[in-house]
Amino acid sequence: MLIAVDSELRPRTFSRREVIPLATDVLWLIDRGVVRTTTWNDEGAMITLGYWGTKDIVGQSLSRLSPYQVECLTSVEALPFPRSRWHQLTESLIASTYQREELLSITRSGKVRQRLVQLLQWLAAKFGRMVDLGCLIDLRLTHQELAEAIGTTRVTVTRLLKEFEQEESINRIRGHIVICPGLETTAF
Repeated sequence: MLIAVDSELRPRTFSRREVIPLATDVLWLIDRGVVRTTTWNDEGAMITLGYWGTKDIVGQSLSRLSPYQVECLTSVEALPFPRSRWHQLTESLIASTYQREELLSITRSGKVRQRLVQLLQWLAAKFGRMVDLGCLIDLRLTHQELAEAIGTTRVTVTRLLKEFEQEESINRIRGHIVICPGLETTAF
């Protein structure tokens, strides 16, 4: 879906690891790149709320959580949409709701192993591209970031990824994960 914008709405560019500025009257349409939305629990542990890419919408007004942050995982180009133009974002907002439900379903799945498999499959579907070995997740995420997304520890994610590699369910190439065809059947 392409959204017609006038010269008043100028894209902004953000660097990897930069935090996008938030305001209650502005939503951001991601034009290029990937961001994650986060919050923290009472103990200070980071909680990943979602991963967002091209044509996705992020912003403080989509959450009632505080703190709430939008961090760039890659270089990002985004368009700011003031409240007066939110009506132009209806399709993107509906897609955003679907995505939140998918991620909530993953984080509420049973065992940690299952949650990690489902997250990797979801990331492959959203940010993946086919290569000779399978589907490459075209996004570099640390073990800690994966752990935060599924509510576990970095050590557990590292152990599970090693197991998946030994089972030949995944491959790792230059910091990227490639999902092999048998991940869903061998990992459960």
